[in-house]
Amino acid sequence: MSADAVSAGRGTVRPRRIVAGQSNQDSTTLDVRHLRRLAEFRYQLRRFLHVSQMAAEQMGLRHQQYQLLQCVGAMPDGMAPTIVNVAKRMLLKHNSAVELVDRAIRQGLLVRLGDEADHRRILLRVTPQGERILASLAEFHTRELEQSGPELVSALNRVLRASRRGRSSKSERRKEGAR
Repeated sequence: MSADAVSAGRGTVRPRRIVAGQSNQDSTTLDVRHLRRLAEFRYQLRRFLHVSQMAAEQMGLRHQQYQLLQCVGAMPDGMAPTIVNVAKRMLLKHNSAVELVDRAIRQGLLVRLGDEADHRRILLRVTPQGERILASLAEFHTRELEQSGPELVSALNRVLRASRRGRSSKSERRKEGAR
């Protein structure tokens, strides 16, 4: 940590500036306390995702395959379980989603079915084998969230509370400056 970031003798952290442009009007203040809150939230989220990945691997799946099963099995109402929608929901390129679906089909986790309403469209369905795995992992994840979820929610709430406080104090400063 640089000397200008630490108050003299007390070891407390002062906000540092990150310069985004050439002039002072372009610079923003880095609040280290807020950065720590964001880092803690990201850590809690990564921790949950890591545990999720390990659970999927114990069931013989890669974590993306579990996400795929979850995506297809729980597509939102009004959204058909097509490869296009899977790619969209999983934030994948279309060809990556096709490869992932093909692997899941070879493993017996998914099937392709023709759409009765639109014969041009192919729908995806989770097989009974895939449903058993999905149900087991959903049960595991629910238990895990019951245990680690409060820490994750608490970390998120700290970020959001600080963000709201920051926005309201900026708004108050602008009002003061306009007077």
